[in-house]
Amino acid sequence: MAYFGVRLAILIVCVVTGWSLPLARLQAQTPPSQSGDLIRAIEVEGTQRVEPGTVRSYLLVQPGDRFDPARIDRSLKSLFATGLFADVAINRRGDTLVVSVTENAIINRIAFEGNQRVDDATLESEISLRPRQIYTRSKVQGDVKRLQELYRRTGRFGATVEPKVIELPQNRIDLVFEISEGDATEIESIRFVGNKAFSDSELRDVVRTRESAWWRFLSSDDTYDPDRLALDQELLRRFYLSEGYADFRVLATNASLTQDRRSFFLTFTVDEGERYKFGEIEVASSLRGLDPATTREAVTVEPGDWYDADEVERSIEALTDMVGTQGYAFVDVRPRINRDRAERSIDVAFEIGEGPRVFVERINIYGNVRTVDKVIRREFRVVEGDPFNTSRIQRSRQRLRNLDYFESVEIEQLPGSAPDRAVVNVNVEEKSTGSLSLGAGFSTTSGVIGDITLRERNLLGRGQDLRARVLIAERDSQVSISFTEPYFLDREISAGFDVFYLTIDRQEEASFDETSIGGAVRFGYPLTEHLDQNWRYTLKQSEIENVPDTASPFIKAEEGEDYVSEVSQSLVYDRRNSLFLPTNGYLAQFDIGVAGLGGDVAYLRPVATGAYYVPLTDSERWVLGFRGSTGYVYGIGDDVRLFDRFFVGGDDLRGFATAGVGPRDISTDDALGGQWFYTGTVELGFPLPVPTELPLRGRIFTDFGSSGALPDDVSGPTVADTASIRATVGAGLTWTSPFGPIGIDVGVPYLKEDFDETELIRINLGARF
Repeated sequence: MAYFGVRLAILIVCVVTGWSLPLARLQAQTPPSQSGDLIRAIEVEGTQRVEPGTVRSYLLVQPGDRFDPARIDRSLKSLFATGLFADVAINRRGDTLVVSVTENAIINRIAFEGNQRVDDATLESEISLRPRQIYTRSKVQGDVKRLQELYRRTGRFGATVEPKVIELPQNRIDLVFEISEGDATEIESIRFVGNKAFSDSELRDVVRTRESAWWRFLSSDDTYDPDRLALDQELLRRFYLSEGYADFRVLATNASLTQDRRSFFLTFTVDEGERYKFGEIEVASSLRGLDPATTREAVTVEPGDWYDADEVERSIEALTDMVGTQGYAFVDVRPRINRDRAERSIDVAFEIGEGPRVFVERINIYGNVRTVDKVIRREFRVVEGDPFNTSRIQRSRQRLRNLDYFESVEIEQLPGSAPDRAVVNVNVEEKSTGSLSLGAGFSTTSGVIGDITLRERNLLGRGQDLRARVLIAERDSQVSISFTEPYFLDREISAGFDVFYLTIDRQEEASFDETSIGGAVRFGYPLTEHLDQNWRYTLKQSEIENVPDTASPFIKAEEGEDYVSEVSQSLVYDRRNSLFLPTNGYLAQFDIGVAGLGGDVAYLRPVATGAYYVPLTDSERWVLGFRGSTGYVYGIGDDVRLFDRFFVGGDDLRGFATAGVGPRDISTDDALGGQWFYTGTVELGFPLPVPTELPLRGRIFTDFGSSGALPDDVSGPTVADTASIRATVGAGLTWTSPFGPIGIDVGVPYLKEDFDETELIRINLGARF
């Protein structure tokens, strides 16, 4: 009974302390004795890859130690903690401690099945396991969670990941993650609570997240993304601050997942607060020699206007730029804001002081895999050692973006090695600059168009532009090769050449075909930051051919070929905010060409062009544009040939056909072209009331212009040349579709001559692949 009582006590202790039953049985089966309590040997069983000595090294007992259950239990846990074993058992066999292990398998290969939206490389970068590593269940479960989180970040909350193990010889396995991606978890609805000044529909246009709709198949903004919600809150805050609600807060954002896990209901709870106006606006300066009154015009806010945080920031930038141009390299403009809640007004005092004297210590460039550093550095308006200048940094960013080599360009300032040093980090994300383009389209001017273009805009990463093009259309065709080196001899001089063969079918408007073959060399350089000068020499053979018997006698007299040797120059002053879709700024350009240094013809041909864009709203979505062009061609010692004259109509005077305006032989209805011309456009561009994801814009316009004057020998009763002004009014729209831009304009002339050729609709569409 005593012995039974001892065993019962030992059993109770084992249960309470967590000792393993085998060890409890081991102690119970061996009555205590001084010699039997010592471990005489340790045997290791079940090892295949792991050396027995490695197993013994993790044990907390050694031969000669007592059979201590606590230390043996800690040894068991130590072996499990190595991650080398799937199972471990420690038993006593007489005076021998037997350690039996089952080794974890080695991963031979990791595969993914069922993934279509996310490629294997992205999935592999997300998991921690790799081939030739030890397989453990804990690591697999961790990787499953990571993969599910990855799919959630892409808006697929219904995705499931199931790990499968395929056993192989020699204790190896293949690990397969079977993935069911499911459908994207869409946004069923977006609601706002607490908004009074703006409706739900207005605020939906502010946030980036969108409600699901069939036309958003090319966008991912209608899928749930937690990171995007943080951006939405910031966009709401900026919007309300720009509308005068200085106390605005987002109280809560709630995303509710439907039971079928296919969509979310988003709710933004907001507190708009009161709306404020600008109170007193002051400009103060502590810079020696700077009169604050001279900088007041840079401030764009006025007392009594609704408070706008964006306008305050723009005023700070304008003040910084203005003071910087007056020779102050280190400028710090800080707004001092005083909020009067009772009067609901905000006083702003712009304090101009001397900023810290900071110099550019180093410019680091990251993300350029193909583009060499020199191509990026030469666009910078500051170099190492220059004073740090915010306006020049911003100009450098714009120049880099204008290269169109990068998806994104970000520049950040970091502290340098000393308080007066700054490090500029440039992070770029390159995009494809080489393309083989196949184009198809239609335009009213050229008819059906086929286009094959091989182009590399960043040849070998050195910024060189090489293009070969073959364009075949119903009415004109072109074969050309062009090459441009933007920094010739490592100087800010662009140089290049063109070789071309061009045919133009002018049968409909003037009863002849024009063929030109030749080449050109060109170079250009900046005179100032925004003023460029370009020079070009062209040598070509031009021929008027295929003149029918029914053509005007003045065109028949021009049939034949001539050689043209022309030198031309161009001055371009460009202050537009974008080269591609300008919404602000202006352009002035003056071109002049002189022919006669060799060749068969001689003339002087000046042309002036200008454009001015005014945004009517802060978002720059409503833009008023003014464009105009005028030119004259003077014959030097001879009359001006037919194809050196100006033909007006079509794209530059909508509502009239190509070459539909100007001198004309009314007996054959052939356009003869004029020695002078002018055209002008006033156009209002605006967004259409469609979802903002659809890049669809409308416009209303009025075009006007004219062309006139003919050589003395081109005259007679059949020649009409009134030189009167023509004008049209119309509307149009442009859709920047994934398949190319599509534009439609409807123009109606309200000032015209009876012999003019008109057209109601002008279409331009195309696709490039």
